[in-house]
Amino acid sequence: MKLIVLTPGKELFKGDIISVKVPGTSGQFEILKGHAPIVSSLQSGNVRIKTSEGENQEFKITKGFVEVLKNEVSLLVQVPALSV
Repeated sequence: MKLIVLTPGKELFKGDIISVKVPGTSGQFEILKGHAPIVSSLQSGNVRIKTSEGENQEFKITKGFVEVLKNEVSLLVQVPALSV
């Protein structure tokens, strides 16, 4: 599965992943291979990525959106000023 994470200022992540957990406005949810197409708003919280190499990455967001389509995940997010 492919993931790209973009902020207004830069690309935070681009690569192959096993899963990603995001803080949806209705609660946290995890996206795995084969996830149904979805567009969802995100609230403040942590994004947790498990890369295809098995590494875990985590970062905080203040808000954003996620789109899933055909095993491609796009996160358009804002991050706290000190995180960029």
